[in-house]
Amino acid sequence: MTPLLLVAHGSRDPRHAATVLALRERAAAALPGVRVEVGFLDFCVPGVPQVLERLAAEGVRDVVALPLLLTRAFHAKADIPAVLREATACLPRLRVRQAGVLGPSPLLTAALERRLYEAGVAPGDRRPTGVVLASAGSSDPEASAVIAAIAREWRRTGWCAVRPAFASASLPRVADAVRALRAEGARRVAVAPYVLAPGRLPDRIARGAEEGGADFLAGVLGAAPEVVSLVVRRYAQGVAGPGHAGCPDLAVAARRRSA
Repeated sequence: MTPLLLVAHGSRDPRHAATVLALRERAAAALPGVRVEVGFLDFCVPGVPQVLERLAAEGVRDVVALPLLLTRAFHAKADIPAVLREATACLPRLRVRQAGVLGPSPLLTAALERRLYEAGVAPGDRRPTGVVLASAGSSDPEASAVIAAIAREWRRTGWCAVRPAFASASLPRVADAVRALRAEGARRVAVAPYVLAPGRLPDRIARGAEEGGADFLAGVLGAAPEVVSLVVRRYAQGVAGPGHAGCPDLAVAARRRSA
């Protein structure tokens, strides 16, 4: 079966790599028979080119590269395609297909809610609870618009309010969003980090939650079952190729194993 390469950003924070590797392990368990590798863009090893070179040397001829990104911002549009092109320029027998980014997806919203409940938010307390959807932030307007759209849709599921906030590049900051929800009448405020793994910007989100006086701070999405299911779905779509909806049988079977 076609190997899967998870492409992660990388961080100097060792928790980042540990979280990505945990996601790799769960994805591999959900995709029996599929070789699942991890390559980093920066800071961590192995780098994406090194993984592709090793796969090619072992005789692999086809790979699906899946960006571990929650929005289609600069990394997905420019950085990752450039890295893949450069790496494969010297590997003419290796074909690499870039799968779509993870988000947006209802599965990610479900993972956000899972983390909120784990942080102490009671499922029955949605109505009086305001949520800050806290993203790392991007200078790409498309990415910011996606976060705003997710917040609008999530609000319709019964929360008092859902406000987007950003750790960098865009406004409002997390602390300001927490205060705004409180001023609007939310009895409790929870911060839900829309990030996959720990690092500098997720830590900034946590500081903003504390500074603003949030009642709850959820953990990063990490290897939540819903994230694993989404990885499986994007892999299946990558195998099927552009214009296809994916491989339903493979995706359904793997989701059941990862639940």
